[in-house]
Amino acid sequence: MNMINMEIFAVILLLCFKFRAEAEGLSYNFYDQSCPQVENIVRARLQSASLIDPTTPSAVLRLLFHDCQVEGCDASILLDPDNIRTQYSEMASPKNLGIRKRELINNIKSNAEAICPQKVSCSDILVLAAREAVALSGGPRLNVPLGRRDSNKAPDFKLADALLPSADIGVDGLLQLFSKKGLSVEESVAILGAHTLGITHFTNLQSRLYNSNNKATNLGYENILRIICPLGSSKTTFIPNDLTSLLFDNHYFVSTLRGHGVLNIDAEMPLDSRTGPYVEKFSEDQEAFFKAFSSAFVKISNSDVLLGNQGVIRRRCNEPN
Repeated sequence: MNMINMEIFAVILLLCFKFRAEAEGLSYNFYDQSCPQVENIVRARLQSASLIDPTTPSAVLRLLFHDCQVEGCDASILLDPDNIRTQYSEMASPKNLGIRKRELINNIKSNAEAICPQKVSCSDILVLAAREAVALSGGPRLNVPLGRRDSNKAPDFKLADALLPSADIGVDGLLQLFSKKGLSVEESVAILGAHTLGITHFTNLQSRLYNSNNKATNLGYENILRIICPLGSSKTTFIPNDLTSLLFDNHYFVSTLRGHGVLNIDAEMPLDSRTGPYVEKFSEDQEAFFKAFSSAFVKISNSDVLLGNQGVIRRRCNEPN
């Protein structure tokens, strides 16, 4: 096969994958006929919730990422234990410490059910809610395909423990984690820019600050963190990720470049030859960050999803059908 034919074959193959995905239920206009109001429903509820609690966007975005990391974006993190098939949900994993707003997604689902019964999956509602969270906070308007199905099997907190990254993950672990989702190095750095929203619990800093095997990346800043985050801090104490923790902007990269990254990965990225150039790029160019983040978000939210008969549309997000 000559070079031209190989290129034609590659294009045809990509088109086949695209059409197959759309045929099985993943497309940008999936609810145009069955529930055209769904995006407005999600947007209105996110706006309302954010007025009451300005930390809602950061909580919803984290909720999505923790769901997608455990066998894809299937809304499994929303399931409560039923005490029959399982006594523990994914929330029992220590790595889900501080996860909030599960009830908000369930409430949005109830609103959608009232208008479009058994049409919209909880997993799609969660993706749409995270998209709105980014936009409401000043970030880019993301265009995401829809048509995911929900898992209907019992949640597994041990699986969540195994698949969610640890609080002290480094650059090597980060790149391996996101390469499995199809992300480039640039996209992997960009998706960490979600840390521009929200807070870090002190319990997630204990290893970085008090493990003698960890190398200091900025001794002065780490000593400041030790003062405000003493050994054995409670689970309820926390520190903002950056100075604009309610805004989706590039200040996270500005802070990390100055050596003020809170988590271990935040501190390591500027110093690594693979990730450092992108940290610098995004600190100087917010639009470049937004563009790379948008691409990474779509890849993560599309990775390992359930389509068609592979999953279900739950009636309630916290209960299996």
